[in-house]
Amino acid sequence: MSETGEGEESGTSGSPVEKLQQELAEAQSLVSQHRDQLLRAAAELENIRKRSARDVEQAHRYALEKIAQELLPVRDSLELAAASAGTADAAALAAGQEATLKLLARVFEKFSIQGIEPAGEPFDPQKHEAMAMQDAPAAEPDSVLMVVQKGYELNGRLLRPARVIVARAPGTT
Repeated sequence: MSETGEGEESGTSGSPVEKLQQELAEAQSLVSQHRDQLLRAAAELENIRKRSARDVEQAHRYALEKIAQELLPVRDSLELAAASAGTADAAALAAGQEATLKLLARVFEKFSIQGIEPAGEPFDPQKHEAMAMQDAPAAEPDSVLMVVQKGYELNGRLLRPARVIVARAPGTT
């Protein structure tokens, strides 16, 4: 009977304590795996955060690189004009200035820089800076008579207001 009793005990799955110890070991193993996954995920998140911060810093540092590259031919043209100013005739200088203005206009167009030329339009203090008021019986009161200096917008955002002379309403001083 002792042999049968021993054989039966070894064939069973064990005592409740052994079962609990086995489940505890499995749970600890699972906790360890999850902890490792959590640490890896946290490290990956930190790497992404650092990479993003570095990318933003690079974007700020080199944001003007594209427009600067586009402006280099304009500068080259101006330097060429300045170097040849003593030897070139007026017509050649005027042609060079026109070519330089065209280069600059292409750069402005490429980067969505729009000129503000409000002559004849109602005065808008959001886009215009009044330099003076002038009597103009033929013009609409508070309209722009003349543009002293063009204004500019970048993608709809004001870079510089247009400096203008505004029509004064008759009878006002």
